Formats: sequence, structure tokens, C-alpha cells
Amino acid sequence: MTNLVNSSAEPRESRELVVLVVDDEESYRDALSSGLSTEGFRVVLARDGFEAMELFHSEEPDLVLLDVMLPDKSGIEICREIRTSSNVPIIMVSARTTEVDVVLGLEIGASDYVTKPYRFRELLARMRAVLRRGLPAAPADDVISAGSIRLDASRRDITVRGEKLDLSRKEFDLLWLLMTHAGAVVTRDACIDTIWWGQDLLDSRTLDTHIKRLRQKIERDPTNPRHLLTVRGVGFRFEA
Repeated sequence: MTNLVNSSAEPRESRELVVLVVDDEESYRDALSSGLSTEGFRVVLARDGFEAMELFHSEEPDLVLLDVMLPDKSGIEICREIRTSSNVPIIMVSARTTEVDVVLGLEIGASDYVTKPYRFRELLARMRAVLRRGLPAAPADDVISAGSIRLDASRRDITVRGEKLDLSRKEFDLLWLLMTHAGAVVTRDACIDTIWWGQDLLDSRTLDTHIKRLRQKIERDPTNPRHLLTVRGVGFRFEA
């Protein structure tokens, strides 16, 4: 499975950040290429979905600016395809402004949603915001094993002590996030930003509820967890 940020071994701070711009309108591609290059990004451009996926795999971008309306496939389809292998930040850019469109974009994995026409400086601020949420690199394997726990991301299956578990989508995604960063502390903000895709949670206890449910399902003794640990005041850590 592709890294949450980028699989390049070179530290992100020491190289140009790569932005993949996917838009069938030449005027938007040219404007973004010029503006983002001036801001220090390396920009790669795609005109359609096919070209976008080719460049996504070859360039391993740090962020994707993805138009919703494309000639061969929708940005929604491309976002779903990327999310099967990567949690790279995706900002959807679209002239479609209805609440349904925005919610759908966020639900299927977009980190943010910007409507056209937009102000370049606002878009740049949103890009930098989602990039600041970056997490350490995740392993490349679809299957992760930790003791008696086995998680298969491609099949969305999880077994504990040989027994298949039934997890909700958010529970599965949260466990995957923590297991792919085993041993590292994943902050509460990173959990919320990654799993709830930038949506504002009215009650931050939603995250705690999901953690509690996961402990009840994977731990022998949920009151004394061995795998899913709380780092008080910071976030959570998965111990293999």
C-alpha cells in the first residue's frame, strides 16, 4: 500500500513538493502551473483520468488537485481509485457547489473541497494546511500482521486470533491508520483529519468511541489494552 504522504526516501523538507494538477481546462492548468511553481512546488499536469493515474504512480505526488468533471472519468472515480492504495492529500476542485457534491467528495476520501472560481491564495493556504497534516510513511504491503491480528487492506478483512471481525468502515480505516504506523504516536488531529477527511466533528468524543469499540473487538482485555494504547493529551499508539 502506498505511503500516506510519499514513498520517496528523501525527506520532504529537503526537496520540492510535487503537486499533481488534474484538470481538463487548459486555462486552469496553466494558471496553477505558473502560480504553484512560483511558490516553490514542482507541478505535473494531467488533462484526464488516464493521464492522472499514470502520473500519480510515476511521480508519487505529495498532493493532488483534482477536478471533478473530466472527459473520461469523474474526479470522484479517480479519488476512489487513489484511496485504494494511498492517503496522499487530495483537494477536489469543482464548479459544482451543492452540499451533496461537497459531502460526497469528502466522504469518498478528499481532504478538502474547493469551488471554482477560487482565489489562488485561499487555495494555496488550503494546500499548505492539508500538507501540514502529513503522517510518517506507511508500509508498502496490503497485508499487515501484528501478533494475532491480521489486516488485509485490499480485501478490507481483519482477523484476530483466527476469527474474522466485522468492523465499520471508520473502525477499519482507523485501525489501518494506527497499524501502518505501529510504534509511532498518531495525534488525535491526525486521526480525525485522516479518517473523517477534514469534516468538523461536533463532538471530539466520536474518536474516543471508535477507539473504545476497536479495543472491545481486538483486545483480550479491553480495560487493559496491549495493542491500542492512549498517549494522554497527544493521541494513540499501536503496539505490535
